[in-house]
Amino acid sequence: MVIDILTIFPEMVSPALSESLLGKAVEEELLSINIHDLRDFTDDKHSTVDDAPFGGGPGMVMKVEPVYRGIKSCIERHSDLSHRIIVTSASGKRFEQRTAEELSLEKHLIVVCGRYKGIDERVMSLFDVEEFSIGDYVLTGGEFAALVMVEATARLLPGYMSKFEAAETDSFTSGLLGHPEYTRPQEFNGLEVPEVLVSGHHENIRKFRRTKSLEKTLKNRPEMLDTADLTNEDRQIISDLSTRVSE
Repeated sequence: MVIDILTIFPEMVSPALSESLLGKAVEEELLSINIHDLRDFTDDKHSTVDDAPFGGGPGMVMKVEPVYRGIKSCIERHSDLSHRIIVTSASGKRFEQRTAEELSLEKHLIVVCGRYKGIDERVMSLFDVEEFSIGDYVLTGGEFAALVMVEATARLLPGYMSKFEAAETDSFTSGLLGHPEYTRPQEFNGLEVPEVLVSGHHENIRKFRRTKSLEKTLKNRPEMLDTADLTNEDRQIISDLSTRVSE
């Protein structure tokens, strides 16, 4: 996979891409990540990337020309690859686990980091662009949102995760929040690891973890249960948990 990131602050993005598993994946050529400074696609002596909005009002808007040229350059550089163009935007669709799963199947991602009041809308008309938001809050710029999207997508690539970090057991991947995790020591400050987890009984461990996953989802994100793939056993567990809470 090739990922091109277009930003006016490349120094905000670059350090994170060289660390941890993401940096290792780049080093091992599981994916290629290129960071492009949008100012390099301007044609005035001040490298202007923003201007006042038509119609008045506070704030600035990212100019169409540098964003257009940047995207076009990325497409042409990898013309042999099919691509998807992502713009980080507070007004975009919610970026979710299933979004990352879809994007992980692509060959070429172009991620444009929005900033200021947003990007000139004509960019959306000139390309097939998808706008995504990572949550119902506003950041100063889209660089951190872009990093979230890139990492969430890249970790699903074959070979990215080690056997100790299986992506398929993460929260959201199964449609539920993840179960609680424990490691050594077995006792700390009077708190013991649940006995079932050290019993060696795999079926009991599975049931315990599934119950805790359902319990956490019911408590923190109950709306997820509406779309989760639930078994009859799951529904009975949820019923029992709900009864226990109401008592």
